[in-house]
This record gives sequence, C-alpha cells and structure tokens, in this order.
Amino acid sequence: MRRPLGVLAGLVSAAALCTTTTAAEAATAPQTACRVSVAKPRLSGTALKIVASAARRGCFNSALLRIRIKQAVPGRDPVVKSGATRTGRLTLALPCKPGTYYAVATDYRGATAKSKAVRLTCTPGSATPTPSPSPTGSPSPTPTGTPTTAPPPSGTVGTAEENEVVRLTNAERAKGGCKPLTHDPQLRAAAFGHSDDMAKNNYFDHTSRDGRSFTDRIRAAGFTGGTSWAENIAFGQRTPAEVVQGWMNSPGHRANIMNCRFNLIGVGAAKNSQGRIYWTQNFAAR
Repeated sequence: MRRPLGVLAGLVSAAALCTTTTAAEAATAPQTACRVSVAKPRLSGTALKIVASAARRGCFNSALLRIRIKQAVPGRDPVVKSGATRTGRLTLALPCKPGTYYAVATDYRGATAKSKAVRLTCTPGSATPTPSPSPTGSPSPTPTGTPTTAPPPSGTVGTAEENEVVRLTNAERAKGGCKPLTHDPQLRAAAFGHSDDMAKNNYFDHTSRDGRSFTDRIRAAGFTGGTSWAENIAFGQRTPAEVVQGWMNSPGHRANIMNCRFNLIGVGAAKNSQGRIYWTQNFAAR
C-alpha cells in the first residue's frame, strides 16, 4: 500500500515568498511577504462548533484583522459571525447549524483572503468541500487517538529514530555532492510539533488546523534568519529507512532533500495510539 507523502518548499527574498504545495510534484506560486490567510470553516469539539481562523503572516506593521464567517444562501450571503483583533491571529466559533459556510478575512491595509466553502451537516466528519478542481495529493489518514511518542532526552536534538532519518538523508545528499545537514533544535521542534498535531487531530496536510503554514511554525519555534525553507511530510511508513526511501522516490520530496543550498534540518516523528507514525522534515538555509 502506498504511504501518503507531502512536500512543501519555500524560497524567500526581499521581494517575494514562493512555496510548493503538492504531495506528488512541485509547483511554485509567488506571494507577497505580508499577507492575510484564512482557513475554511470546520467542525470542532464535542459541541460541534463551527470554527474558522485567520492570520496576518510576514507582516512587520500593525493592522486590524477582521474575519467574517458567511453562510452561502440564495441572494446575498449573510454574515453569521464576525470578529476583529490586532494580535495578527484570530479564531471564531459559533454553534453549528446545517448549511454551507465560508470565511473572509481582511485587514484595514487592504489585504484580503477568502476560504473555500464547505457544507456542514453538523454531524462528526461532515465537512464536505463544495465542487472545485481537485489538486494532486495523498488520501487523508484514518487512524485516531492520542499520540504516544515521547519527547527526546534532555540536552539532545531529536530521538534516535529522528536522528536516523537525518543520517539517511545525509547519506543520500552525499551521493549528489551536497554537504551534510545539521540537526537544528528549532527546526526539530517545529517538525515534531506538526507531526504531533497531525497525529492528535487525525489530518495530513502542510497547513495546520489553525491555518499556520510551515514557515509560521518554524518562526514560532524560535528559528531566526534564513534565506530559504522547505518541508516534507509522510504518514504510515514504519521505519526511518522506509520513509526516506519513499521521499527519495518522489520527485518533489527528493528535490528538497537534494537541495544543496540547505544546511539545516529538523525531523519530527509522532505516533498515534495505533502506533502509526507521522513524519515531518523541515529544511532551512542560514
């Protein structure tokens, strides 16, 4: 059975941020450094609340961020929940009522974003995207439960399993003439945090459930500086050798591993209660 893989890469300059966001191949899409993003509404919690999040990313100035959750109906779509903040990140929640919803975020400097619409029947697992072009990707995993992975020993960077992924990755890079990557504690924290979150919340995506991108997670882990970043994710591979081989067999993932520009790596592996592993590699050049 083919194990899910995901790839994401970013190159940052003073002019633009470019990311690749497919699971089987790489494609770039330029974005401005300061931008507004919004996650599509979803169901959350035992009370089945409708939740949507928005954030301002890469912004050095302050601005009021407003998010509106709208219900798609014939005629003008009504706003069913609205809120604003100056902290740069906001999540809204409201009791679920069956219907089709989407979220719109904007700041007073003119940046705006609109999520995809989803149909919610207010039963667990009911979020269904409205028809849209289907990107290439990997199927979502099905296991649920609380991760059982333990943190690494104090004073070390990563577990033995994660460091074996680093070793095998460097062995592949050596074949292409690339220098070895150093296991960075901040990148490892970002990688493990994402694997742990996917395992806990039963999803498989480069975008966190709260709307954060991989660069948001890297910065939140305390990583500073840098000129380019990338991320590989995978699910279900049983060993470091199996996951590294899977990544090397995928053009997009292989391109991240064999990018000689990168000199730092962070690897995070988290298990769910069934013992299946979510893997994340974060790369950076600094």
